[in-house]
Amino acid sequence: MRFFTARLFALMSLAVVSYAQEKPVITLDEFMNTTDIREARLSPDGAAVVVATTAPDWQRNRFREDLWLWTRSSGALSALTHSGHDSSPEWSPDGMYVAFLSDRAVPGAEGDDKDETSRVWLIPTRGGEAFPLYSEKLDVHGFAWSPDGKAIDFSVTEPLAKSAEEVRKAEWKDVVRWREQERGDVLLTLPVATVIHESGKMPQAHGEAKTPEDRPAYPDAAKVIAHSDRAIETILPAPVGDRIAFETRSVSRRLENPADTEIFLVATQGGDVKQLTHNEGLESHLTWAPSGKSLYFLVSAAAGSIEGPYQDVQGRVYSLDVESGKVTRLGSEFQGSWEDLTVTREGKVLAAGLTGMDQHLYRIDDAKFEAVGTLPGSYGHLNSSLQSGAVLFTHSTLTEPAQVYVASGGDRFNEAKAVTALNPIFAERAQVSWQPYRWRSSDGSSVEGVLIYPPGKKGAKNLRMLTLIHGGPADADGDRFGADWYDWATLAAAKGWLVFRPNYRGSTGYGDVFMQGIMPHLVSVPGVDILTGVDALVKDGIADPAHLAIGGYSYGGYMTNWLITQTTRFKSAVTGAGAVEHAANWGFDDLTRDDAWYLSGTPWEKPELYESEAALFRMDKVKTPTHLVGGDADDRVSFFEQIVLERALERLDVPHALLMFPGENHPLDKNPWHGYIKVREELKWLEKYDTQ
Repeated sequence: MRFFTARLFALMSLAVVSYAQEKPVITLDEFMNTTDIREARLSPDGAAVVVATTAPDWQRNRFREDLWLWTRSSGALSALTHSGHDSSPEWSPDGMYVAFLSDRAVPGAEGDDKDETSRVWLIPTRGGEAFPLYSEKLDVHGFAWSPDGKAIDFSVTEPLAKSAEEVRKAEWKDVVRWREQERGDVLLTLPVATVIHESGKMPQAHGEAKTPEDRPAYPDAAKVIAHSDRAIETILPAPVGDRIAFETRSVSRRLENPADTEIFLVATQGGDVKQLTHNEGLESHLTWAPSGKSLYFLVSAAAGSIEGPYQDVQGRVYSLDVESGKVTRLGSEFQGSWEDLTVTREGKVLAAGLTGMDQHLYRIDDAKFEAVGTLPGSYGHLNSSLQSGAVLFTHSTLTEPAQVYVASGGDRFNEAKAVTALNPIFAERAQVSWQPYRWRSSDGSSVEGVLIYPPGKKGAKNLRMLTLIHGGPADADGDRFGADWYDWATLAAAKGWLVFRPNYRGSTGYGDVFMQGIMPHLVSVPGVDILTGVDALVKDGIADPAHLAIGGYSYGGYMTNWLITQTTRFKSAVTGAGAVEHAANWGFDDLTRDDAWYLSGTPWEKPELYESEAALFRMDKVKTPTHLVGGDADDRVSFFEQIVLERALERLDVPHALLMFPGENHPLDKNPWHGYIKVREELKWLEKYDTQ
């Protein structure tokens, strides 16, 4: 009987494997056509969800941004907006409207086809057309509904009076006065009743015609709440009382000084602004407690520290008493990284926490924490309803695309049902398989990574292997879905590569000591971790030493550039947006403070480290054919770093190619064809040199 059962099980297993292999592998076109969830918001009563997505629009050479509506009564997802220019949705307190940001054309505006102003728009959730909150050319940085739904508070760059603007143009023409011309924001409030009543008509453009020449061009009926010498990017009215909290950022959007990112408080009717935080961390995810007496916020991984001088630590959660200003760290016993948070109707803090391969959902109680969402994979995009107690989140695994889920409340997160069914093509294609892999670095440190096998190849030996290095370095690869120009590991596996994704020192989810282990040796320490991992895989007979390749983007590009100076074992390399030296990159990088912390000082304070940790000064060791990419508008890693690397490879007569993507910043999010061509050419490069 035992033999029969075992044989039956074996036959069933073979049938499953055969079925999986009969499925076609995913194509480049299918892989790059993925729809991504950017945001999801739960209605006040918990009975509906608005989902913001991005997807490539191949005909228009852009990414379209759409809003979708799910209701519990229909159980279906339907298009809420259709312009392809809509993002950042927020429900009105009564659930009758969704406000959102859009740079779509204002109805009735003539002769202004180039107006790409990002304004607040509103759309009724029970049917009807969207309409703008105002028509003036004022780009919104942040907005929020008032708790009673009678007004929308929003921030814009302080507009100049007409007379002042004319003087500026006459004196300076098109000259940019670096820093000097930058202006802070104004926080405005605008009643929505009249706008809603007149929504069938085009709001009048009141700015130039009716505004006195010495008065800033605010929309009619808008009132000033506060002025700020910084940008205001998050606005959060208190659920009770008459106060508004807001977060600031640098007016230049360069993250040079953590002191630009702080939390402030002001009365709803305006008045003196109170600064609540004074630290060297970059606060985010600002959330009120239901009582309105305290705020919660997150300082993400590698976003500084609020406990003292700047240092990169894992994500941390804090509470802030708005009266006393006392800040308390929450969930401090957690050894991983807090990545997202929300606050429930009962005032409980829920947070997504990353440890190792998984990002689970936890309830935080002072320093302690309790796991409440424990399915394998990754949770994120947390949002809760203070009326119903429902909680929204997304969940994905390495082979299952992210979907939106709604839990009715309590602790039933593992039982929640998906309200979306995006990207079904991945279930229709042959699935890759994966497993964790652990090894010891040269100093005995334990390191972990992910092995992604081609379909049907798990457990096979002597596979050709691509080491694909994540960026950050404050990031980690694990059981989460990715399908785009940056995260194309599963596509490479589908094309026959064993993909090795090392979570080297510097990665999150393994404790602060592990994360900080690369300071001040920014590339040499993680470089050893990665190479010892490759050695271990070869020694274990998993990877074929004659068929190794390497690649990465951003910090993954840094590491790729460094590692091809340390070894010639890789037959090819694909690198993108990675620096080859640190002095000029310190000056170009919008995260200047972060670079200086990693290298323990500025270029003139630590010149020896800036040189010893740079690939440029070891380029004579490079023999690996290398493919390079970068955006020419990158303010994180200047495209000139790619030019320097290309010039060195040209001088050394090392096979190479360089692709420049016009108009792209660090993320390639302007034109989907850029990411498509990047991945297409990188795969071709790997194949070309693997067969030589």
